[in-house]
Amino acid sequence: MIDNRKIGEAAEKIRKSKYTVAFTGAGISVESGIPPFRGENGLWNKYDPIFVEIEYFHKKPLQSWKKIKEIFYDTFDEANPNAAHKILAKMGERGFLESIITQNIDNLHQKAGFKNVYELHGTSRTLSCTECSSEYDLSFVDLNFLPPTCYVCKGILKPDIVFFNEPIPQFALKRSFEEAKKSDVFIIIGTNAEVIPAADIPVAAKEHGATIIEINIEKSHFTDTITDIFLKAKAAEVLTELGKVLYL
Repeated sequence: MIDNRKIGEAAEKIRKSKYTVAFTGAGISVESGIPPFRGENGLWNKYDPIFVEIEYFHKKPLQSWKKIKEIFYDTFDEANPNAAHKILAKMGERGFLESIITQNIDNLHQKAGFKNVYELHGTSRTLSCTECSSEYDLSFVDLNFLPPTCYVCKGILKPDIVFFNEPIPQFALKRSFEEAKKSDVFIIIGTNAEVIPAADIPVAAKEHGATIIEINIEKSHFTDTITDIFLKAKAAEVLTELGKVLYL
């Protein structure tokens, strides 16, 4: 049961905010049918994550691509934005939300209509050639033939997601910290953010004076350290209620 008093308090903070930023993780997309990576029902409990280690990908691209297609693309193609993604997009339209920092690679924020998204772990919607660095939108790539190859040089294409042992895209990382430090309200949604440097971003927001609103189904390590308002429930449930109070 959501605490209506806390919903009202969170909505008032958002309404009065000059710069609100959202920080999302796997929990926001679970209700769209995309499983999380970690946790009880996480992908890494069912699959060996070696197929998304960059060294393995370069050595065995076909084996890696077979798993990538099965686990990511066959799932993401069927996934649509849920109520949580849609409410955040409406918040953006109404000027209640400036940007979204996401750890997700599913493109659902963009599908919902939100434009200013910083993707810490890359995106599944574009691919790059491992030889000549040519870039392709997913719509130009036929994943019925694996591994997909470059039209320019016949090199192997790699999804623009951050593999294990690959660095986070510097532009996304830099802008994420800048957005966090600029915010006066920072909304954590569906993430424990246990991985560095993602885990440091909400802390940076707090250190620069932001009010931290957290939406999670369970407590995270943020809850008792930096969170000001904790809304314990599914993302779509909380954001739907917030949307009603904000007249979205």
